[in-house]
Amino acid sequence: MAIRNISELKSLIRPGDRLLGLDLGTKTIGLAIADATLSIATPLETIKRTKFNKDADELFKVVDGRQVGALVLGLPLNMDGSEGPRCQSVRQFAANLMAKREIEIAFWDERLSTAAVTRTLLDADASRKRRGEVVDKMAAAFILQGALDAIRHGGPPP
Repeated sequence: MAIRNISELKSLIRPGDRLLGLDLGTKTIGLAIADATLSIATPLETIKRTKFNKDADELFKVVDGRQVGALVLGLPLNMDGSEGPRCQSVRQFAANLMAKREIEIAFWDERLSTAAVTRTLLDADASRKRRGEVVDKMAAAFILQGALDAIRHGGPPP
């Protein structure tokens, strides 16, 4: 399997399959799931990162249990659009996942996703503790919703 453009995903998955959005951090992986119509992203859970194989096993449990046909990984581009070390880390994570199991993967520009989610949580007067508990899975939903909107409206891939 290869890394796909976001516009290809809908045609590569079976009808009824969902997309799973990932916000890859150094300590956690935020997850969000799309509905079966690929319209709405919903925050799902956060996986605490340990070693790659354990993280991948936890991720694939979600994939298998939720009829996931493809993954959308947030790609942390620099503000000028260039790629830095964090992008290399996300790309390597994707390559390692594909080596472990055949799965469709696309990247989506995640610039400012965590900042946008944090601002929303601050506006909602969420406590620091609550923000820490939900920010990663909400950032994953923000990333996935952007990808779903692009798929639905034929927008350009990042």
